[in-house]
Amino acid sequence: MVRDQKDNLFVLVKSLSKSEKRQFKLYVGRLGVNEDSKFLMLFNILDKLSTYDESVIIKKGIVKKQQLSNLKAHLYKQILISLRLNPSHQNVRIQIREQLDFATILYHKGLYKQSLKILDKAKSLAISHEEKNIAYEIVELEKVIESQYITRSLSNRADELTIQAKELSMQNVLTSKLSNLSLQLYGLFLKTGYVKNDEEHKIVTKYFHDRLPKYDINKLGFREKLWLYKSYLWYSFLTVDFLSSYKYAAKWVDLFYDNKDMIELNPVFFLKGNHYLLEALYYLRQHEKFKESLERFEGVTQKKWFHRDDNVDGLAFLYIYNNKFNLYFMEGRFKAGLHLVDEVLDRLKIYKDRIDEHHVMVFYYKIASMYFGAGDLKNCIKYLDKIISNKSLQMREDLLCFSRILNLVAHYEAGLDYNLDVLIRSTYKFLIKMEDLHEVQKEIIKFLRGLGDIYPHEVKAAFIKLHKKLKTFENDPYESRAFLYLDIISWLESKIENKPIAEIIRAKFEANQLEK
Repeated sequence: MVRDQKDNLFVLVKSLSKSEKRQFKLYVGRLGVNEDSKFLMLFNILDKLSTYDESVIIKKGIVKKQQLSNLKAHLYKQILISLRLNPSHQNVRIQIREQLDFATILYHKGLYKQSLKILDKAKSLAISHEEKNIAYEIVELEKVIESQYITRSLSNRADELTIQAKELSMQNVLTSKLSNLSLQLYGLFLKTGYVKNDEEHKIVTKYFHDRLPKYDINKLGFREKLWLYKSYLWYSFLTVDFLSSYKYAAKWVDLFYDNKDMIELNPVFFLKGNHYLLEALYYLRQHEKFKESLERFEGVTQKKWFHRDDNVDGLAFLYIYNNKFNLYFMEGRFKAGLHLVDEVLDRLKIYKDRIDEHHVMVFYYKIASMYFGAGDLKNCIKYLDKIISNKSLQMREDLLCFSRILNLVAHYEAGLDYNLDVLIRSTYKFLIKMEDLHEVQKEIIKFLRGLGDIYPHEVKAAFIKLHKKLKTFENDPYESRAFLYLDIISWLESKIENKPIAEIIRAKFEANQLEK
């Protein structure tokens, strides 16, 4: 029976680089294990398979079916141990953990003095790198050892460790509360997108302030500030306050640029901060700052000292290419941006086990938008269909909504109006079900539904009428979010002026640049 490639061991083996596979075999050799060892044989079989097939393994006769799960578990553990020893996976956090393990071993051997010496160095390293959870563990072990290793300075030492433990505990509690708040707000954003009315704004604001712990900004360390800025960022995004989003994303990113060591230790947080900074600048239409920030961000990821691993590579691709799309959108250069499509599709194949389906669909929406702007409606509809037909997809409601709206517009634009009524009805039902039917969407659907009853010479007047209505929503804090995903105003202007939409957006961009 051929199983899906999501078998954990198989995915792990396939994720290994050539050097990691060589390292694993050297590690096995150092163990003094016989070359015919069953777990090594299993490793070699899995390495050669293109898809996971349990029957192939059983046929090799290295193990009975009942014993396979145990052998797989053993191999999985040995690969992880080998990876932990690989220099490419070593970082300060692992080194501190390793020192803590060494100190624990020495303590159990009764070598208290040696253990305390290692712990003291490890603690200093942990505190200097803002690893306060590990630092707290170290202090707790120091307290245990000091209670058994009698010295003349025990009373002073006890007070010192007690104060240190209390301070670290308070800092960790604050960090935990802020990280919980940030995660809860992020989850809310993924589920519902931006707030839709004053009532939702009040609910989110109350939710945020009820859970925001008291703090003194002057007493916060790197990690506490990081989670604080994250929390404010998500609150700002949820409440459609992009200026505030920019402010806190900039604070987040500057925190890393001011602490280069933290970029190396926490590359994922560095990547995410830059992505949200760029997203805020995109929504604010700050082209020069956007371009400058994107170039600086991409430049850092290409530095030799920047930590790279499979996870970081996948995220760097995700964030850099998302914002490369946005740069072309902002400039109205849709045809010039089409080269990104093949690059993204090729990379998505490489990172298929590391990028979740939600982010794949976000790329599909951007690809569809790029094709729409370039006038390739066939491909636009093709990629929108990948989103709309995905029934198991759990992604932001607003993106699902505007995928359907853009699909309607693309079908109309392409002259595929034979089933437009069916599309309009299904879209209308979908939006009502999601409770996301705003005035902008209502007007677009009403307009498209009525086009069939309008005489050809009256179409331009109908476009002008809709344009006038939608312009009134452009500065509405709740309705204007529709224009973040679909520049329907520019599309209407392209129909009124009988020009390509890319030309309209490009002209607006150039006029905006001249004003600045």
